[in-house]
Amino acid sequence: MESFIQYDASCDFPIQNLPYGVFSTPGDVTPRIGVAIGDQILDLKAVRHLFTGPLMKGRQEVFAESTLNAFMSLGRPYWLETRSTLQKILSKDDTALQGNAELRARALVPQGQATMHLPAHIGDYTDFYSSIYHATNVGIMFRSKEKALMPNWKHLPVGYHGRASSVVVSGTPIRRPKGQTQPVEEADPVFGPCRLMDFELEVAIFVGGPPTQLGSTVPASKAHEHIFGMVLMNDWSARDIQKWEYVPLGPFGAKNLGTTISPWVVTMEALMPFAVDNFPQDPKPFPYLQHDDKYNFDINLIVDIKPENGLPTTVSRSNYKYMYWTPKQQLAHHTVTGCNINPGDLMASGTISGMASDSFGSMLELSWKGTKPIRLGDGSTRKFLQDNDEVILRGFCEGDSFRVGFGECKGKLLPTLDA
Repeated sequence: MESFIQYDASCDFPIQNLPYGVFSTPGDVTPRIGVAIGDQILDLKAVRHLFTGPLMKGRQEVFAESTLNAFMSLGRPYWLETRSTLQKILSKDDTALQGNAELRARALVPQGQATMHLPAHIGDYTDFYSSIYHATNVGIMFRSKEKALMPNWKHLPVGYHGRASSVVVSGTPIRRPKGQTQPVEEADPVFGPCRLMDFELEVAIFVGGPPTQLGSTVPASKAHEHIFGMVLMNDWSARDIQKWEYVPLGPFGAKNLGTTISPWVVTMEALMPFAVDNFPQDPKPFPYLQHDDKYNFDINLIVDIKPENGLPTTVSRSNYKYMYWTPKQQLAHHTVTGCNINPGDLMASGTISGMASDSFGSMLELSWKGTKPIRLGDGSTRKFLQDNDEVILRGFCEGDSFRVGFGECKGKLLPTLDA
């Protein structure tokens, strides 16, 4: 499959990918839906008349929206037809777009000229804790090797409800928070800036399909129909604030200060060629969590830290395939009590860590709770993040002479406000 748009084999956005995003330009500041192809964005509002398949010909208006929610709500048959049309009009053998110079000039926008926005209105956001290596590492640090995993961990995908209002698109700065901490065990807490600021390497799914009804459930065997696609995510974490506040109800202010996602939603259709065996699960999950198909993915994940006025240093190379619980199981457990879900809901993986120390997905693990400083390329060291550090996440699947990538998910940590 070849496109008339030129790009090289290392490009994140070949015709095999075609992720969706929302963008604006200096000449048209209204956010609108686009698809990444090479270093260009195809403006779907400008080409919506080309979607003439039996399903989408009556729903072209969704491409005139300022978010993906309406399109996400249509369901997989509509998504599949749209993907087929996109691959057709972007192929080197089709002339509908390639042969129309006026339409090309209106519909193709260089990515460098665009401002990216959140791809959807996120009504609800949930973060899971589904990497067994991450959970084990944290358990060893704060409990013991023998009691690393809590008794429930291998029976259900542990999660908590996050704050949708502070989910931001890549490139948005994040402010170091203030809060209560307890620097000295058994002493009174103090109030001030977070001292142990961290990133968390995660991948999140966007929910799609029609809204479900309160009281209904979605078993893992049917969850695929409600998973639109994936983005990279940095769950910024204030570790010292978290340690003091999380008992007994879990994270709160330590997590609501900001959550960064990448702007391009990579669809499950683009990712399915990279599906790998699910992580072996023992004990066997309850029936509502069971599914036979592969729903884990070989996604290479990279974390760079870039000091102010410095060059990026790669501090972690991990992979999504280390996940113990799959997205299907996460969604199934989320709904098993009757919780309704809506298109645009965001569900994150939790920190993704591998077995090797250079594949850990947080500074908490990489520096092993601050006992092993990480050296950056400029000679400086980090136990946790410093002010004006920029954290850059990247992810991609490696195909045969092409890659399906997510682009970047980045954010700069700004100093605490004095006021």
